[in-house]
Amino acid sequence: MFNKFLRENKIAAAILTVIRLYLGYAWFTAGFHKITGGFDASGYLGNAIANPVKGPDGNMVYSWYVNFLESFALPNIDLFNFIVPWGETLIGLGLLLGCLTTAAIFFGLVMNFSFFLAGTVSHNPTDIFLGFIILTAGFNAGKYGLDRWVVPFIRNTFNKKAEDKAKAAA
Repeated sequence: MFNKFLRENKIAAAILTVIRLYLGYAWFTAGFHKITGGFDASGYLGNAIANPVKGPDGNMVYSWYVNFLESFALPNIDLFNFIVPWGETLIGLGLLLGCLTTAAIFFGLVMNFSFFLAGTVSHNPTDIFLGFIILTAGFNAGKYGLDRWVVPFIRNTFNKKAEDKAKAAA
């Protein structure tokens, strides 16, 4: 019942727009400040490796993630120094404009969980909670945004291509 409300109701679409704009502003400003202010993730990654999340027994909780940071992220720091600020900025832009909202919030959640796994609590739990509301709502979250026109255009384009392929195969 709540899922139907989130996915179909106009009042929910308005509430989702407020949540989407809030998250979009947070993502956009975080990314934009990194782009314009110079960003280097090596210190953050080094700290996440040196001080991993530990359980009550003192053992690493996410050793697989620390291994990923140590063996892939840190050696490819230039890639991450590009992906993080531009990813944050584009996620924010997508949410602010309501354009490809579902994709934007999916990638925002991936980044939130990445920060969370590295040990940064900050506002990530709140962002994850709100992000899952937006993700669950799907199209309705971007209804009062560019998704109102972009999503039908994409659907029509792909359906037409699929129909053309089926005609050509027959």
